[in-house]
Amino acid sequence: MIGVFIVPTGVGARIGGDAGDANPALKLIANCCDMIITHPNVVNASDINEMPENCLYVEGSQLDTFLDGGANLEETYGNRILVVTNTPVKPDTMNAVNAARHTLGAKIDVLGLTTPLTMVAYFDADGQATGTVTGVREACADVHKFEKSVGITYDAIAVHTEIVVPREVQLQYFKDGGVNPWGGVEAKASKELANYLKRPIAHAPVESIPPTDTELYNIHVNKIVIPRGAAEAVSCCYLHCVLKGLHKAPRLTTDRSCIRAGAHVDFMMSPAGVWGPAHYSCHKQGIPVIIVRENTTIYKGNPPQGVDVIYADNYLEAAGIVMAMKTGITSESVRA
Repeated sequence: MIGVFIVPTGVGARIGGDAGDANPALKLIANCCDMIITHPNVVNASDINEMPENCLYVEGSQLDTFLDGGANLEETYGNRILVVTNTPVKPDTMNAVNAARHTLGAKIDVLGLTTPLTMVAYFDADGQATGTVTGVREACADVHKFEKSVGITYDAIAVHTEIVVPREVQLQYFKDGGVNPWGGVEAKASKELANYLKRPIAHAPVESIPPTDTELYNIHVNKIVIPRGAAEAVSCCYLHCVLKGLHKAPRLTTDRSCIRAGAHVDFMMSPAGVWGPAHYSCHKQGIPVIIVRENTTIYKGNPPQGVDVIYADNYLEAAGIVMAMKTGITSESVRA
């Protein structure tokens, strides 16, 4: 049993819209499967990542390509990771890299960019998190030049750069919740970099709050924040979740002996109201889509008329549906 578990970023999902707060739901569903495939937004929780051992970590646009049949997934065991960051390289970055070297046992090198990768977050007219990214091509050129100089083609790229978010937006989020302002532009940057570099990519933000901004800085050090944002408040670097995910992230391949969406994926699980490219691809490939009603978002996209989906009221019911599928029994046969 192979499943795909998604929670799109930047749309205010009640579960998975904050700092890795979909980890428990993912672990529940993963325990019903032999393998679960997900994307960074689901499990990234700053310095925390609780993804289970049977989980594959795939950047969002590459997951879309996989589900559409444009590529297959090849499992990996111990990727060589290149951390790309703006210059000068911060001590926090090096501390996170060294910690991962000695806890994950990962091969990790660091590259300081010659041209800054600049990311600015904002909300669009519909209230969804998005943003602008500049310096992508220059960053990719730096990666290729560095790889040529050291004679290594890295298996995965971790990007660790600052995201500019207005301080009043940060204050409101940590005090009152709402749509996470960082995730949308992170997804955008990861997609653009993945399109150029053609390998696993994930982004982690660099802390940008100056200690002199006592109101915002103190939220992180001695204030109780919204529960689902607490992982960010207890983290200092935000990079470890990405390094853990990329350490064994699968690569895209045309090898038909590897994991193929249409042949091997048994279902995709999604929040309500976020019908998009992945859902259309699953419909095209004949992959059942399980929609969890309780996990609402600010986005209002519904399945087209005539497209059958499976609805679950919550993730507990969704786990039962997956177990019924795995056992080969109909849901109707176990209900009065």
